[in-house]
Amino acid sequence: MKTVSFAVPCFNSAEYMDVCIESLLACGEDIEILIVDDGSTKDNTAEKADEWQERYPDIIRAIHKPNGGHGSAVNTGLEHATGFYYKVVDSDDWLNPEAMAPLMAYMREQINAPTPTDLVIANYVYEKVHEGVQTPMDYKGVFPEGREFGWEEVGSFGVSQYLLMHSVYYRTEMLKKMGLKLPEHCFYVDNIFVYEPLPYVRTMRYFNEDAYRYFIGREGQSVNEATMLKRVDQQLRVTRTMIDAVDATKVEPRPLRHYMVNYLSMMMCICSVFLRMSGTKEDEEKLKGIWAYLKEKNPNLYLRVRTNIVNLGTNIPTAVGRRIGLGGYHIAQKLFNFN
Repeated sequence: MKTVSFAVPCFNSAEYMDVCIESLLACGEDIEILIVDDGSTKDNTAEKADEWQERYPDIIRAIHKPNGGHGSAVNTGLEHATGFYYKVVDSDDWLNPEAMAPLMAYMREQINAPTPTDLVIANYVYEKVHEGVQTPMDYKGVFPEGREFGWEEVGSFGVSQYLLMHSVYYRTEMLKKMGLKLPEHCFYVDNIFVYEPLPYVRTMRYFNEDAYRYFIGREGQSVNEATMLKRVDQQLRVTRTMIDAVDATKVEPRPLRHYMVNYLSMMMCICSVFLRMSGTKEDEEKLKGIWAYLKEKNPNLYLRVRTNIVNLGTNIPTAVGRRIGLGGYHIAQKLFNFN
């Protein structure tokens, strides 16, 4: 059995996918790399994927499919995955082989463990390549180090310490059994990927290693502020999906429940900030709509999310509230160096 299935969603990625794939190959021969060509048409991504498969037929598989978006590519990768763990690596990102070494050694051990670890976690680094800036994001003080642990032993998450797709390595069988399926033709589905599976996770292991290198700053990137403004409807779709997927008020144990309520609060804050950023009547109605949706679906969760500190400022009516919300967003940009 392969230790890890690395899924690499590719959409017109020919310019940079080679760096990503080469970094994965350095992790060892007991892996599989699933290059998911998501209907690329503007470059030779499909041909490159086939060439990589020809060079490494025992490690790399090229999977071609009609365009369905990032979530669809993640779903396809999971369907084809045979590795013990499943990891998504976006085609413009890469892994640090030295930092990956202890993770790989641990995941190899888990294949024959009586009760294998459900989730392996490591750090990621914001790579602003054009500016020569690197910002590591770690989980020191949140997760115990050097041993397996459960949710009861997890500490308080800082504002920059939420789990992202970059930091998680799930046990493949767990994801398949829970039936994880991300929405298609939609951005920001990575939030679902690090939210919906968490109640199924019983055991974790954290490595304080800067393993994942997250390229940020590309024009048109989904986390670019201008792009997020254009795609706010997709942010709303993802948030509704998260509301429907899990009743966070009933999740056990308490530390996980607290984390999931806070994560959903952050998602609602993002929706509120970007809907208020445009200031149009249509977007004000959408803002009322997403809060009404949460209130109707889960009144208890609505109360907890609405009164969460991150949402107190963003939902003050009038222009004053709008300025408070947007000001908080731009302060967060400077603090955490995101786009």
